[in-house]
Amino acid sequence: MIETAREYGNRLGPTWLAGAIAAGPATMASLLSAGAGYGYTLLWVVILSALLGAIGQLLAARLGLFTEQGIVSTVETHLGEGWAWVLVVDVVLAAGLAQLVIMKTVADVSAALTGIDARLWGVLWALVLAVGLAGGGYRIAEVGAKALVSFVVVLFVATAIVVPIDPGAAASGLVPRIPAGLDGALVAAGVLGGAVHITLLVMQSYTMRARDWTRADQDLARFDVGSSMLLAFGGYSLAIFLVAASVLHTPAVDAAAITAIGAGQALEPAVGTAATWLFLLGLLGAAVSTLGGNTVVPPYALADKLGWGQSVADPRYRALVVCVALASSLGAFLGGSFFALLVLVLAFGLVGTPFAIVLILLLLNDPAVVEEPLSLPANLAGLALLGVALVTTGTFVREQAAAIADPLSAFVVAFAAGIGLATALLLVRFVRTARRPATVEV
Repeated sequence: MIETAREYGNRLGPTWLAGAIAAGPATMASLLSAGAGYGYTLLWVVILSALLGAIGQLLAARLGLFTEQGIVSTVETHLGEGWAWVLVVDVVLAAGLAQLVIMKTVADVSAALTGIDARLWGVLWALVLAVGLAGGGYRIAEVGAKALVSFVVVLFVATAIVVPIDPGAAASGLVPRIPAGLDGALVAAGVLGGAVHITLLVMQSYTMRARDWTRADQDLARFDVGSSMLLAFGGYSLAIFLVAASVLHTPAVDAAAITAIGAGQALEPAVGTAATWLFLLGLLGAAVSTLGGNTVVPPYALADKLGWGQSVADPRYRALVVCVALASSLGAFLGGSFFALLVLVLAFGLVGTPFAIVLILLLLNDPAVVEEPLSLPANLAGLALLGVALVTTGTFVREQAAAIADPLSAFVVAFAAGIGLATALLLVRFVRTARRPATVEV
């Protein structure tokens, strides 16, 4: 029995790789900003993010299991090449921007721990990433994700146990409301974007294929999602948020001004003098696990669209992985605070997520794609996921459009308009197709 449980545990993995991306430094920055800047007010968003993240992964996993294809090739086969390219561009932009900022995080934290220049660390980490992923492929990424995510979760849950949490104040945060203004909308979008993100949805079908999972593995896939997104990611998110809301929040705190060193130092009264080092180690572990998982997302999508293999056995795919890994070193040369950039990256990824959700729901309800279309409860859950993503994205984009101050914010608004139009057109096409009377062959 013990051996059977151990073997079952060893088979888990695809959603843990997605969970490694979700439980990364961008999510940590959003959670710290939410707790420090607004106290327990956004607790409902933290809980909702884990639930919706699990729903999204279950839907994406079902598509991968039933089609036994990558999502890009599935879209191209059933909806057309144009829609497949829109999805690829959406994924590459969201994952590419995240890759640069995550590498900046890894490099800056490594520099803070060692005193060595962050730019040198960026180059070194890029080389390690390229060699590791090009040589070991998916299995290296998965094993690393399991180990690092488990370490980070244990670290922050242990921290949450010793800090003074106010249960009454925390309960008030279960009432849905978003603080007024751009900052509140941005932080809420960042928290939600940590779990409901296009890169997580897209990579699920490819990691299923890497493990050779089929319809017969549906129960294993559900347990994989539950253990990763609900248990590990949910515990990680809740622990970090409660620590921030309990220890870091004061009326004078500016959510946009939180830094890694400042957050670590603020924990010292509750955790001890080693708080800063522990915090930075946890942040580094989260960043490295996310960096490894995120690196393979653009190569998966591009290789699938171009008809290449999606493993290191295909030298073209391996070359894509190496290129993405090495290009990420440029992130170490970005200026500014990585904490603020991380929150914006998650919000930007959330902007492109409704398009992916619509694609998945449409494909899962098409009998030509899957033999067993979604049940009514599953469809309602998917529509709830889409609705929350649209509302949160709309709030963020509206506030961002009203306060355009730099090229990056202008690009976010322009991208949101373009991908929003694509989503609307796809919905119109689906409605027209669904209403078209069936033809009878004679």
